[in-house]
Amino acid sequence: MSSVAAIVIWTPGDPDPGPCLDSLAPQVDELVITVNPGGSPSTDGARAIENGRTLGFGANINRGVAATSAPYVVASNSDIEVTPGAIATLAAFADTHPRAGIVAPQLRYPDGRWQPSRRSFPTVGGTVVRRTPLRRVLHPERTQRRHYLLDERPTEPTQSDWLLGAFLMLRREMLGELGGLDEGYRLYGDDIDIAYRAGKAGWERWYVPDAVVVHHHQAVTDRRFLTRRTLWHWRSIARFVRKHPERLKAL
Repeated sequence: MSSVAAIVIWTPGDPDPGPCLDSLAPQVDELVITVNPGGSPSTDGARAIENGRTLGFGANINRGVAATSAPYVVASNSDIEVTPGAIATLAAFADTHPRAGIVAPQLRYPDGRWQPSRRSFPTVGGTVVRRTPLRRVLHPERTQRRHYLLDERPTEPTQSDWLLGAFLMLRREMLGELGGLDEGYRLYGDDIDIAYRAGKAGWERWYVPDAVVVHHHQAVTDRRFLTRRTLWHWRSIARFVRKHPERLKAL
């Protein structure tokens, strides 16, 4: 099995990354935590990269990629706990699928419930409903089942448009070809953008349900509107459309 590096991102306000790092350490060959200024999180044996200013998701991952050398790079939120064997399962799958640029596990809530993490690429109309107060009236969690792929619970590996960026295994070769993650995204949209660019370049995106990861998902933008995170989300949507205007056809 090829070696794996893991990059955990921490920003003040995030959960302490100690449990995440503890779950990753025995399963990876290199472990890095990128730390935005304003706090002193646990590092637990990981190599800490201290940022001089607050960086977004993509910039943090790119810094971690530059600091490691393994052919596979795990990008992880700090609110993740990786079950034993999950990394080996993802890496073994990627080893046998040379065009798999992004490989993601099954996510579960801490109480064991399945957490939907596969998505179809967003449409303009669907995004407006999900990211405005229309959500409270039109209930996208019920009416946009095709976007969330709620009626699909694969038990075998399956290809996907994109997968939630809470935990992704990325092939270094693909990142090099694509120029890494786009650092113009502050927090949201990085996972959609890298998956979209990967697909256009012929790289596959896979969901591997035999690998299980626990995600303590806060879902802030799903519960509250008109917050700073909402603004970041809309800026990310605007950036994605500017970069990929052909997606406007998907109303």
